[in-house]
Amino acid sequence: MGSVELLPVGRRVAYWRGRRKLSQQVFADRLGKSKSWVDKVERGVRRLDKLSTLQEIARVLRIDAAVLVGQDAAPVRATGRGDGVDRIRAALSRYEIPLGKPAGRRPVVSVDRMLRDVGYAWTTFQHARYPQMVDLVPDLLTDAQRTDAAAPVAGRVPLVEAYRVTAALLVKLGDAELAWLAVDRAMLAATGDRELVAAAAVQLGQVLRALGRAREAKSVMLAAAYRIAPPVIDHGLPAELSLCGTLLIQAGLAAAQDGNESAAGDLIAEAAGMAERVGDRYDHHRTAFGPTAVDLARAAAAVEVGDTEEAIVWHEKATARSGWLWLPAEHRAAHLLDIARAHLHAGDVGNAARMLTETERIAPAETTHRPVARDILAEVARDPRAPTTIAKLAATLGVG
Repeated sequence: MGSVELLPVGRRVAYWRGRRKLSQQVFADRLGKSKSWVDKVERGVRRLDKLSTLQEIARVLRIDAAVLVGQDAAPVRATGRGDGVDRIRAALSRYEIPLGKPAGRRPVVSVDRMLRDVGYAWTTFQHARYPQMVDLVPDLLTDAQRTDAAAPVAGRVPLVEAYRVTAALLVKLGDAELAWLAVDRAMLAATGDRELVAAAAVQLGQVLRALGRAREAKSVMLAAAYRIAPPVIDHGLPAELSLCGTLLIQAGLAAAQDGNESAAGDLIAEAAGMAERVGDRYDHHRTAFGPTAVDLARAAAAVEVGDTEEAIVWHEKATARSGWLWLPAEHRAAHLLDIARAHLHAGDVGNAARMLTETERIAPAETTHRPVARDILAEVARDPRAPTTIAKLAATLGVG
């Protein structure tokens, strides 16, 4: 068929419903609508004028609402982020260095200190302390830019890492467009350094997938993966294997998002071979790459293509590994949200609630600050079978 972006909204709904392997009746049930209502929407007889309805359809189809309304429409903004993202946006908009603006009273930070500051920011992010990250990032970006200007060779590493962690945070907070700006700068700053480009590309893949640009994500990730891949895999260093394997996982997840289940399986299987050589308990280039991370990726891909049973099988295998507890809290919490979605799609509200409760225990900010988590929580809380603990959590967070 032609480009999906050129189709009317109703036809896009029908296209993505087919990609998710949902019948009109199942789709209608998940929306709380009638089959006749879905049929009229898809045929263009009934218009979709309410943003809330578009958001609900997008949530059920597991796509961004912007994919339904078209690229010219403003992206749907997540709520509950306060003014934190605005402060990050302001930091990305200053252009102090290229415009030669005075640095003010803040001294230029040394490269060593900047590396420590960026390392602390990554640790804070991996512990899912998103409110603290929102406070850290504006000054981190400003300092990294000034350090790079003062030491353009040694300062490039902390600059790229500052942009990377900023992009990762913004994806979590639901602002993929602003994350794209941050990761684009990371890619430009990294140009010429093979490992830095590969590291920045990891976040680029996350951003493109968050924007619904699955095919572009797959293409870019494959190019980045094969650029960093060692000539002989058996002789590859753990750091480059971790980057290559993580990029292959990103490509596989993009393929799954695009509905190409076979390609997703092949790409993640290729990453699995590298993971066995790296092992668990390592975090080269902030990838947490290893056999456990590969199993989580297989679960995530299964959720994308609608195979809930397969997703739960991989979840159980991964969480039984010793490497599960070595993964960063934000990685584990994000995975549990994927599995909560899988249980919801299977109609298992009890286990979906259990995954949310475990997410809240591991990383509270994952439920309080991620729009996707709040959406899942709201859906579970609306079900009369949901445990009272979930209802209380939803009420506390103002989710309904």
